[in-house]
Amino acid sequence: MRTGHPFYMHDAIYAQPGALRLVGRGNETALAAAAARLRGLDHVLLAGIGTSWHAALVGELLLAHAGRLGYRARAVHSFELAGYWPPPDAQTGVIVVSHRGSKRYSREALEQTKLSGGVSIAVTGKGSDGLALADFTLRTVEQEASRAHTVSYTTALALLARLAAEVSGDDELRRALDGLADHQALLLGQESWEDLARRFADRRRYYFVGGGPNTATALEGALKMSEANYAAAFGFNCEQFLHGPWVAMTAQDLLVLVAPSGPSRARCLDVARAAREVGTPVLAVLGEGDRELAALAAETIEIPPVPELLSPILAVVPLQLLTYHLALEAGTNPDTMRAHEPPHGRAREAFSL
Repeated sequence: MRTGHPFYMHDAIYAQPGALRLVGRGNETALAAAAARLRGLDHVLLAGIGTSWHAALVGELLLAHAGRLGYRARAVHSFELAGYWPPPDAQTGVIVVSHRGSKRYSREALEQTKLSGGVSIAVTGKGSDGLALADFTLRTVEQEASRAHTVSYTTALALLARLAAEVSGDDELRRALDGLADHQALLLGQESWEDLARRFADRRRYYFVGGGPNTATALEGALKMSEANYAAAFGFNCEQFLHGPWVAMTAQDLLVLVAPSGPSRARCLDVARAAREVGTPVLAVLGEGDRELAALAAETIEIPPVPELLSPILAVVPLQLLTYHLALEAGTNPDTMRAHEPPHGRAREAFSL
């Protein structure tokens, strides 16, 4: 266990550009073979838990749109798939995302698929054999030392995007993917993250809001806040947020709005306007040159123009950095999920994952 900066989470965040450049290598054969099987199936389900569930949500839209599977692609939480949904049939493919491959419901979802003769695909980290029974395995990165997963998330997104491009033969998406590592590197060095964290430390609550593929980014940002600095954080889809949760905002909170260009941007603007009226400061992650949204925000972080389906791979990086530096401000260890604190260590021993 590291007890000071740089924690393992810091190293993993800054390893992302290099990991993105490498993740396509070594997976070419499995990507091509898995894509060939997926094209002819009636249904393709993506499953995961926690951070991996958020990757599955992005993967659903990637396969539906870029992969041209339409409504055949659906994201289903691993727990729900294993416990509530009918077993997949032979014309169903199941893509399980699990970095460590150790979550029991993710394994059960894969096992059910194998028993019924469906196609099983694992997106998992190197050094993990928990999902070894899968028909095809796509490898992300070596196991992360921090429990607040970062690099394994963005590389899982990249592999799902490459799988979608392989299913449809989308060369434009492949070219866009090849440029993401450089964009990530620019984001990592763009802001004074320490100053940003000092400005927004000690907020009462943190709301993360996005739409489309960045609904998952909002959920992931809130999860990282809880894991790394133990803050009261909530993630919402922008439309869902406008249907009730926004009324809890106060001037003591922070709204982190993920709103690059795309169909959800207009509703995110409405969220920002509501926040201004009640006095909640807005930290906006937005597209380059978006002056309209910038005028409503206390702080802005611009991301380069990329296809909206790929924007979560970039938009999540500022949220990871904000969370990490807020953890430093709060004096928490972002790597351990409080397992080093006796009450939380005992609580963790009370259940299995």
